[in-house]
Amino acid sequence: MQIKDFFRRPDISWGMFRVFARNLKVYQKTWKASIMFNFLEPLLYLSAMGFGLGAYVSDIKGLSYLNYIAPGFVASSAMWAVSYESTYGSFLRMDYQKTYQAIIATPLSIEDVVLGDMLYGAFKSVLYGSVILLVIFTLGLVASPWALLLPVVLFFSGLLFAIMGLTWSGLAKTFDHFNYYFTLLLTPMFVYSGVFYPLEGMPDFVKEIIWFTPLVHVVNLARGLVLGQVGSYLLVDLAWIIGFIIIFINLPIALIRHRLAR
Repeated sequence: MQIKDFFRRPDISWGMFRVFARNLKVYQKTWKASIMFNFLEPLLYLSAMGFGLGAYVSDIKGLSYLNYIAPGFVASSAMWAVSYESTYGSFLRMDYQKTYQAIIATPLSIEDVVLGDMLYGAFKSVLYGSVILLVIFTLGLVASPWALLLPVVLFFSGLLFAIMGLTWSGLAKTFDHFNYYFTLLLTPMFVYSGVFYPLEGMPDFVKEIIWFTPLVHVVNLARGLVLGQVGSYLLVDLAWIIGFIIIFINLPIALIRHRLAR
């Protein structure tokens, strides 16, 4: 595989929507069990941290602890949903079920397959993030109609985390290699991206490192929209997410193309 493969413009076509539709059709058979898992876990976190720990934590920036952490769980729930799909789900379709190979034997291309999986990941990001958004709305934790724009943010963040997950899937040898991805990358982001506490108290060098991780920008956007704390500074977070997508969208395509060609 050559460096130029990473910078080659993806051959985008309507075929990716056919791949997305195929994945969606499969999901229709498992959605009840799947959505229940992704609904209960963040709800347990929200109740345990918000009502449990929140009883011992003073207000943060004029907000109760439950109000403060709720938007962060919208962002993190979306991240976990798309990450599981674009790692274990995509790897299963690629290496075990040979779905990727079957699709590219048709007139569809590898770009269609990978981009279709990215769209499917973005769909799951919007779906599961919106479920948690609906939960916190029923709890009276949504303070602004700006929250209606949050699914748009979840779509772009879903593409971003799908790119990351599919990149790892293109490199992984076995399912066990995803333990490194979740333990060494996603879990640190989860606990250090401002979901549970403000980042102002962190050392400057830590804050600089965190700024280069994607979840912190999604959390900033989610908290700003849910709480109505909207300003031009949120455009920086949105630009970071979109810039990441533009720069790295071809990386998983190149890796998976090389993997399937071997």
